[in-house]
Amino acid sequence: MNAPHMEPWDFDAWMALSRSDPTAFEERRRCVIEETIARAPQHMQPRLRALQWRIDMERARASNPLSACIRLYNMMWKSLNGENGLMSAIGRLTGSDPSAGEERIPHSARILPFEPHKRLS
Repeated sequence: MNAPHMEPWDFDAWMALSRSDPTAFEERRRCVIEETIARAPQHMQPRLRALQWRIDMERARASNPLSACIRLYNMMWKSLNGENGLMSAIGRLTGSDPSAGEERIPHSARILPFEPHKRLS
């Protein structure tokens, strides 16, 4: 396997391209994603393409960029904490699977009272 060739990330250049030519931006974005997937081990590529498809579908279903960001954020949290997520898998490996019915320790905190901010005249 060859060492990946990674260009330094230039946020400003990507932002300028997005504003000046959204079609070229999307094409470049697709190319970079495909190149990244192609550098992954062969056995992981189908799963990475499936994940990218899910990401693209969530973006397409969103009504605006902020909505897309929230959808992807929720998708990531579900893959971490959801049923069969990463935390569940780690729990199964360590013998402390939260989905196995073990009680979780309740969180508690002391709530501090704050006085309303007084305006200066």
